Amino acid sequence: MKPTVRRPGALGALMDELDRAVRDLVQLVGPLTQVNYDVVRDRETADEDCRSIHTVVEHVVRSGYGYTERIRGALDVPFVLPDYVVATPLDALHELQTMAFTLAGTFEGRWDLESDVRITARSGRIYDLEQLIEHAIVHVLRHRRQIERFLTETRFKGDRR
Repeated sequence: MKPTVRRPGALGALMDELDRAVRDLVQLVGPLTQVNYDVVRDRETADEDCRSIHTVVEHVVRSGYGYTERIRGALDVPFVLPDYVVATPLDALHELQTMAFTLAGTFEGRWDLESDVRITARSGRIYDLEQLIEHAIVHVLRHRRQIERFLTETRFKGDRR
């Protein structure tokens, strides 16, 4: 994912930052072997989405499309959840980039949208447009950090059972 041309306005800045966060995650996941991608690293977590790098990436992609669906719904922009596969590190690179591209595509020709658009998250919390995009950015960052820890901390070395 090459650096993007700077998009206009506050929404453009946020989408540029989402691209940067996704680019950093892609650089982390890209060089992984299939074994390192799939190995269970946290057997103690109750969260099935956080057991391996593979499950974390799948969660990030699924959530990214969830943000897109909510935002497009609030803007009356059609959205159909694409079929996506993150079975390999190469799949992950493609799907993370596609997810970010799909969200950014929501704003083409709308970069001047005001943040008075209200969006209700699945949790019931109400966000304005900028808040939800900020949440999406931080979501990617948090999981990038989690994967970094999986790769560097001994307790997450992995279990090939």
